[in-house]
Amino acid sequence: MQKERLISLDVFRGFTILLMTIVNNPGSWSHIYPPLEHADWNGCTPTDLVFPFFIFIMGTAIPFAMPSKLLDYAVFNKILVRSLRIFCLGLFLNFFSRIEVLSLEGIPLLIARLIITFAVAYALLGNFTLKIKSYLVFLLLAILLFLAYSGIPAYEDVRIPGVLQRIGIVYFFSSLLYLKTNLKTQLVIASIILLVYWALMTLIPVPGFGPANLEKGTNLAAWIDNLVLNGHLWASSKTWDPEGILSTLPAIASGILGMYIGQILNKPIEKLEIVKKTAIAGIILLILGLIWGIFFPINKSLWSSSYVLYTAGIASLCLTLLYYIIDVADYKRWTKLFLVWGVNPMIVFFFSGIIPRALSAIKIENPNGTSEPINLQKFIYDFNIVPLFSDPLNASLFYALGYAVFWSLILWGFYKYKLFFKV
Repeated sequence: MQKERLISLDVFRGFTILLMTIVNNPGSWSHIYPPLEHADWNGCTPTDLVFPFFIFIMGTAIPFAMPSKLLDYAVFNKILVRSLRIFCLGLFLNFFSRIEVLSLEGIPLLIARLIITFAVAYALLGNFTLKIKSYLVFLLLAILLFLAYSGIPAYEDVRIPGVLQRIGIVYFFSSLLYLKTNLKTQLVIASIILLVYWALMTLIPVPGFGPANLEKGTNLAAWIDNLVLNGHLWASSKTWDPEGILSTLPAIASGILGMYIGQILNKPIEKLEIVKKTAIAGIILLILGLIWGIFFPINKSLWSSSYVLYTAGIASLCLTLLYYIIDVADYKRWTKLFLVWGVNPMIVFFFSGIIPRALSAIKIENPNGTSEPINLQKFIYDFNIVPLFSDPLNASLFYALGYAVFWSLILWGFYKYKLFFKV
């Protein structure tokens, strides 16, 4: 029997997905307030907390979703299918703008892409039997991977890694570890992962580049990405990926640390004692992350071991504060906005990525009178929002906040009519 939902965890998830929507959808990528940008390399901004918070929250939720700790064939298959559904949602996002249908162009092609998108979303988010879910996800995964490696020009450099892909992988391994090991073993495994990753990144020479290093494109993780996924990496780098293969290993440790906090929250002890334990854990993780950061810099793109501890510490303290306010002090009146975001994260993550792509595919006549058409997203921003502000930073932020309001209204409707979409 699944335990009653922890409201503070849903609120934390909702805040995180809301922040993600804002930072991922500025009016202009050239005009962003510094806290809403990723650190250029080493360091950690508020935006760099979003992804590890997602993984931490996912890990925290596992003990609540699997209270019996029973692992048999049916449970294993359920975990595998859910992991692959998350993975395929992310992979399809990378395919959306590449889809070709016969010789269609312009709006007819966009309509065809959207029809395919809704079919894929239904297949991956629909409430089917486990058997049907299995058939659908394996079929879709096979199609996407076939297209990626088919040699068809439209798909020959489509990106394979991604945020949801990493979340799916981490969910799979974290869930199995939770079901097959105790808390002490999980923490030992997380420690080993972080130490091994540190040793690999700082001690192993990089073929073709020389001694171990932690620089862009020349470190061991980048070399492995380019070796295994050559041609299918992040478009901005092409030779390495921030959600690459080796750096997914420490992300599993992020999931395990989330599970650790989840198991504390799930203990049948006094709530104030839970607050004390999670707060102490958060402070220890934060301090360890800062200390390790002196030797292995805090770095999101590398998902460095110090970054794992540092972000898990902040996440633990944030969740502790929310748990105290909501579940201990019982002050919940302010939570509805974040709840509507927190109970439907996957539908937001997927379609909040599709909508900007769709708007950018719609070309209209440029009001400036130039022969070059303008896409609909740029038209909305340049001619309806920018004129309202003297500071382009404020215009860009206003667009992002407007997009968040748009999604808030949609999610409020879903919440009101009890429409919850799960993988």
